[in-house]
Amino acid sequence: MIVIMRPEATEEHIAGVCERAKEMGLAGHPCYGVQQATISIIGFDQTIAPGDFSALPGVDRVMRVSAPYKLASRQSGLPATAIKISSKVVIGSGLTIVGGPCSVEGQAQILEAARIVKAGGGHMLRAGAFKPRTSPYQFRGLGIEGLEFLADAGRATGLPIVSEVMTPAMVERVADSTDVLQIGTRNMQNYDLLLEVGKTEKPVLLKRGMSATLAEFLQAAEYILSAGNPNVILCERGIRTFETHTRNTLDLSSVPSLKSLTHLPVVVDPSHGTGRRELVLPMARAAVACGADGLLVEVHPDPDRSISDAQQAISAEMFALMVRDCQAIFNVLHPEFARQQVQINAE
Repeated sequence: MIVIMRPEATEEHIAGVCERAKEMGLAGHPCYGVQQATISIIGFDQTIAPGDFSALPGVDRVMRVSAPYKLASRQSGLPATAIKISSKVVIGSGLTIVGGPCSVEGQAQILEAARIVKAGGGHMLRAGAFKPRTSPYQFRGLGIEGLEFLADAGRATGLPIVSEVMTPAMVERVADSTDVLQIGTRNMQNYDLLLEVGKTEKPVLLKRGMSATLAEFLQAAEYILSAGNPNVILCERGIRTFETHTRNTLDLSSVPSLKSLTHLPVVVDPSHGTGRRELVLPMARAAVACGADGLLVEVHPDPDRSISDAQQAISAEMFALMVRDCQAIFNVLHPEFARQQVQINAE
């Protein structure tokens, strides 16, 4: 249930709605828009009637949200969410390109990768310090040392960083060193982990589970939102199908579908989505063309020597070409952002 407040509603009015929800055994989550606030009423509210809130001071109207993902749903009436990562990076406003190797392999390697991402026009650096691998005998990351190398590379280049967190116990430590917490495909339904990152204010990049439906994907996001963290970025990274030519099947239809279902920003990972280096560029172009807010791409200083996922890592030259092509496509579809970029460059 969503309570839409009048434009002139005060903080006292909003607090009154939240208090009424609490009295009913529910929770009220305020969200402040440009002109007015909305309050999502969360809990088992099937027996609650709109009239329980509509007469409260400051309330404009009350509407039920039929989707099981109340806070993530477009039915909530919330505008498209833009998530500020740094003074220069806002995901959901313009095209955001995140690049870097699959994993941190060493201090020199991640610093060189960061410089490649920066020089190629990328906006954020990504790499795994903790790697969930199918085989326990594969490289599983450098752990805390790798996290520190990644943070150093981010500071050296001025790039915000994103890295995966795998357990609730490590959330605080990883959050201290990163700008965005990543939840990988294998942990999309690790509900204890989702609730723990939901207790932070750190932006969360949530990857779609390899066999998850969109409804399951959005309900995983709901766990984070319901714990109090509104900064969720959805990432389509391909799903498992009967096709074996590619590592996964990159479901680009999910991008416009998610855009119609949720106000959260959507990015695409064409590296894991295809598992093939030669397919990353065309699928990145297609992702931007169908409405993605950003890309998450694996780029390595020496792709063939990458310890993990070498077959899908792209070179510095290919990364720069991808950034150029995808920005051009985005500018055609969103000329208002192209004009803003011209103005920024002129300054």
